[in-house]
Amino acid sequence: MRKLVVIVYFFLLSCFAVTAHGQEEQEVWIDSMHKTVSESVLDTAQWFDNFFANKNVQEDQKALGEVRLRLGWIPRSRELEEIEARLKVRVKLPNLKNRVDLILTDSDDDQEDKIRSSRRSQFNRDDSFNVALRYKARPDSGLSHRIGFGRRFQYYARSRYRDGFTLTDSLEMRYDASIYYYNRDKFGATLSFTFDYDFSQELLLRYHNRFDYRDRSKDWIWQHSWQGLHQFDDTSAVIYGFYIEGISQPNYRLEEYLVSAKLRKQTKRNWLFYEIEPFVLWRRDEHFSASYGIALRLEGYFGER
Repeated sequence: MRKLVVIVYFFLLSCFAVTAHGQEEQEVWIDSMHKTVSESVLDTAQWFDNFFANKNVQEDQKALGEVRLRLGWIPRSRELEEIEARLKVRVKLPNLKNRVDLILTDSDDDQEDKIRSSRRSQFNRDDSFNVALRYKARPDSGLSHRIGFGRRFQYYARSRYRDGFTLTDSLEMRYDASIYYYNRDKFGATLSFTFDYDFSQELLLRYHNRFDYRDRSKDWIWQHSWQGLHQFDDTSAVIYGFYIEGISQPNYRLEEYLVSAKLRKQTKRNWLFYEIEPFVLWRRDEHFSASYGIALRLEGYFGER
């Protein structure tokens, strides 16, 4: 499976390299592929939404669906075969008054977006697949409820509340609290809060915290990160980051920390991005010996949100 992902990754990378030097006025095959996949995503979303259609009510809105696909290769010292493949599908259902979304993803969307190889394999497996229906009383409500399957195909239910407020003209705070139940992992809860400071028009400073309690292991995981998001223009930005993670059992201790600088750039097509992220990683199970690596990613968006 890893070899297949690597082949697909470099195939897409080579396709981008070829088309980036082609004629912009002429539609090439990669544009036709994107159009075909996007139309298929929207047709599938509409087909699913029609199950909830009321024949006595005319609904003017069309169902929307978006697919986000990310492929990456993350070689580092002591681990050259780390592959990242992420898929996220979201479908909005107007026949349910846009209060219910269908979500399918192969990663926990609560997790801080950092180098995958920095996460311990246990938690990678726990959050590897998720399919659920999310309900909101109002489309703009901060309170949402979700039922579905995840974490080795357990059925689960979760309630979450998100909100934020402005502290000053330059400082904003956002927070997120949730409680959930999995049929084998039992109860759990998460709490996170983030501070964003507009240092300048081009630079945003971010301080993020997350605490995750799991009843199965009777402990909690803590994560903190400090980031600087520097935007060069509308198509490119760099994110400097320092991340730490630890656990509370058998004692309160640091498990890993990571330093990275991620360049994210939009290609000549507004649905295709690439990232280059050199990093240094220290992990407890590697005796906190520095591991040097680089993450190379392609990310594509299909459909319409």
